[in-house]
Amino acid sequence: MPIHDAHNHLQDAVLGPHIERIAAAWADIAGSSGEMVVNGTYPGDWADVSALSKKHPFFRPAYGIHPWDAGSARPVNWIARLTAFLDADPRASVGEIGLDRWMLDSARPDDPRLAGVRRAPMAEQVSTFLPQLALAATRDLPVTIHCVQAFGELLPLLRAHPRPPRGFLLHAYGGPVELVPELVALGAWFSFNPAFLDPRKTLQQDVFRVLPAERLLCETDAPAMIPPQAWRTHKLPPASDGAPVNHPGNIEAAYTGLAALRGADLASFTAQIADNFTRFFGRTR
Repeated sequence: MPIHDAHNHLQDAVLGPHIERIAAAWADIAGSSGEMVVNGTYPGDWADVSALSKKHPFFRPAYGIHPWDAGSARPVNWIARLTAFLDADPRASVGEIGLDRWMLDSARPDDPRLAGVRRAPMAEQVSTFLPQLALAATRDLPVTIHCVQAFGELLPLLRAHPRPPRGFLLHAYGGPVELVPELVALGAWFSFNPAFLDPRKTLQQDVFRVLPAERLLCETDAPAMIPPQAWRTHKLPPASDGAPVNHPGNIEAAYTGLAALRGADLASFTAQIADNFTRFFGRTR
């Protein structure tokens, strides 16, 4: 049974030296039909995502502007450019898009993850998010949404604006369990990240224990969101600044760990996620 990584960033420069190694190992990790969804984050990396997906057919491209990049300069015709990338590949989806209040209210001024980022105020994030959501809704494309400490802003937008009939993916869902029923009613899917296997991530674990099985996916967010040491089945050298680098092969930990959290048989759980992946992202291989 194939396994799929519903969300990562294989175009990230830190993974550049390792791409061929990752690609060569992927069939052994995920099965001959296992796929990964590679998410762009700003217009400057969409061509890199496209090139990877053309070279490696198990990389599905996704194109979008991440909220961390909403404050960056971009072409005036960026929506037309985004549309062109989506038109170029029938497997393409919209992502990663979304809203992030953490970077505005909680992140340290010197957080290295935000070095060089102009932190767009929420109104600017919303003005970037909505045209992308509208594009996904008009075409019924899969759309991957990042939402960190911003469900108070996201929920009213989802209620008020068209959404893709197939729904939308909340990657690495970290919101409260109380929001789940309305989010499900609005069309949400939820992807589990193995970073949530950290014993301190009890809130996330409790939420993923009770989410509807038919709305679950698994992801790595590689090279970010490194799993706890004991769950790192695949390893890469650290980045130049010494930070650990997440290998997409750690998708195995997401499946194994989430099945265990839910008390599910791993084989049956893997089959369910494979079916979910096809229903959400579509069958193109």
